[in-house]
Amino acid sequence: MSDRQLIVNADDFGRSPGVNQGIAVAHNHGVVTSASLMVRWPAAEAAAVLARSMPELSVGLHIDLSEWVYRRGAWMHVYARVGDDPSEIALESRRQLADFRSLLGRDPSHLDSHQHVHRGEPIRSTLIDLALELGVPLRHFSPGIEHRGDFHGQTATGEQLPNALTVEGLAAVLLSLAPGTSEVGCHPASEVDFESSYRAERLVEVEVLCSPGIRGVLEAEDIRLVSFDQLRSE
Repeated sequence: MSDRQLIVNADDFGRSPGVNQGIAVAHNHGVVTSASLMVRWPAAEAAAVLARSMPELSVGLHIDLSEWVYRRGAWMHVYARVGDDPSEIALESRRQLADFRSLLGRDPSHLDSHQHVHRGEPIRSTLIDLALELGVPLRHFSPGIEHRGDFHGQTATGEQLPNALTVEGLAAVLLSLAPGTSEVGCHPASEVDFESSYRAERLVEVEVLCSPGIRGVLEAEDIRLVSFDQLRSE
């Protein structure tokens, strides 16, 4: 068996029809094995229907508490669903979990958060507790699963990184994977039909994720594609 396993997880599932379609294409014709569902967006129900037609796609919960954008040298809120009160954060997280269960009829295969906000307190403790309760991995906090965020076309402050979103760029990420299980994050979309500071990059991601060259690298490097559900069943 290969000493390297790779989950390719697509964030923002359910945010729009274009994102849903992009994730479906990148799963059916590319290397995406898992997705994280945003239950508060209008296309979430369609995403759940789509997920049922793709039983090999693991679906986790993308906890959506806020969105930030970097403009004129400072971070600004696009929206916020809750404040900093831990009880509000816990309540909203559980509401989103309940919505996930209602949409898909099961628990999520994993947890993460929009824009990785759970890396800091007080969100971190809330989601660590929730992941432990569910018995599922939480991005950045599950030993044995290394998260890789370097397949991304912008810096944290929005500068363009076009070389990252090429077959060569993704291949470099794959070649650098450590032994064990890694999760490479991505944000594919077939159409950018919503407001976002990350737009054209999503279209390019679909092309790269579906490139035969990426499959070739995985085979040459003996990297085994897996999903979050597969990890739990092994």
